[in-house]
Amino acid sequence: MNAEFIEALTEIEREKGISKEVLIDALEAALISSYKRNYTAQNVRVDINQQTGVIKVFARKTVVEEVLDPRLEISIDAARSINANYHLDDIVEIEVTPRDFGRIAAQTAKQVVTQRIREAERGLIFNEFIDKEEDIITGIVERMDPRNIYINLGRVEGLLPLNEIMPTEKFQQGDRIKAFITKVENSTKGPLIMLSRTHPGLLKRLFELEVPEIYDGIVEIRSVAREAGYRSKIAVYSPNPDVDSVGACVGQKGMRVQTIVDELKGERIDIVYWSEDISEYVANALSPSKVLEVQILEEDKMCRVIVPDFQLSLAIGIKGQNARLAAKLTGWKIDIKSESQAFEQFGRPKEGSDLPQEDFLSFE
Repeated sequence: MNAEFIEALTEIEREKGISKEVLIDALEAALISSYKRNYTAQNVRVDINQQTGVIKVFARKTVVEEVLDPRLEISIDAARSINANYHLDDIVEIEVTPRDFGRIAAQTAKQVVTQRIREAERGLIFNEFIDKEEDIITGIVERMDPRNIYINLGRVEGLLPLNEIMPTEKFQQGDRIKAFITKVENSTKGPLIMLSRTHPGLLKRLFELEVPEIYDGIVEIRSVAREAGYRSKIAVYSPNPDVDSVGACVGQKGMRVQTIVDELKGERIDIVYWSEDISEYVANALSPSKVLEVQILEEDKMCRVIVPDFQLSLAIGIKGQNARLAAKLTGWKIDIKSESQAFEQFGRPKEGSDLPQEDFLSFE
């Protein structure tokens, strides 16, 4: 070990961001272990001169009257032959650097520095991505196996499980995709970046990217319900009564929302107004169906919704999808009845209303 070694540590500090002191502390600890494995003294201190790189090993012995373990103890007479000021229970350091210790030091240094660089790089990558958890990221499809798609994110690979892609999409090597980071964690193989294309958060982040009013806080996304690849509903709100929150999300000629529909491979997106009034909110959430009445059953957190007879199938949707998404969006159970059913079961008089409802927009 010499001054060139210290210069090398300085270079690593500059390029990798790993403190030279951290490397030297780790190296000293590793050298102590190496010494104990190869030599007799068991209580030792390793000193690395940070200017010259010279390494010295010192045996640390306690001053005692009667020596029982010469590896750890030294007599008072022997101690005072070194320095007359030593007293009982003092610690005496005696240099015991072996002649061939330089070879051991070189091997140990290589292992320690390599390991620390690897750990530091993993730490830097982890710190970079932990701040991006629950955010959107763009990457390149690198390879696939029967369970996962591996996405090149630059200095690390992201893992996109096949059950986290939409049933309507297929990828090939080299495809560029956007994905939602669901989790970032450390593993034995380095940072693990878990991705999803089906998470409702992806839809929310895509709107944030495309709609400046959302990014600026003028329009808020209050809720998202998604059946990835098929249909989604989002509820939007603006505290500014002069701002049309649905119109802002749609954009001129529908360009903003169409960009999101294209990114999601044609997934249908219903954009509805959020409202504090539960009846109004549930009616909006069931769009495009028209709603005649919403009865709130507070105790069961359930809404009974009456729709025109001819709108019943539209309100429920294919395989119940519209009603299911509306329930997810609002957080309320929804029981949908036609006017005829409401009359037969509860005696509610028929209205025959077919008033248009303009509080939503749907895109696909």
